[in-house]
Amino acid sequence: MLRNGLEPWHLIVVAIVVIVLFGSKKLPEAARGLGKSMRILKSEAKAMKSDDATPAGGTPNASTTPAPEAITPSDVVTANEAQTQEPATGSVK
Repeated sequence: MLRNGLEPWHLIVVAIVVIVLFGSKKLPEAARGLGKSMRILKSEAKAMKSDDATPAGGTPNASTTPAPEAITPSDVVTANEAQTQEPATGSVK
């Protein structure tokens, strides 16, 4: 029964169903998007492999720049808070 599971007419039926569901105008756009996402995935996988690799010196590839200081929620001033704060002259709007 499963000896010839994927025959040419199966592919034709699948192609017709895809064209009917998505329309012929959206298929090139979808293929373009799929290709772009595959390229991004491939480049990210290469970057992860190169980050894991160690150079000939034996030390791992580490970034020499320190991480930026984190902003805490108390550091953020909203627009409403900025309007309600008194200016340096002492007058309030």
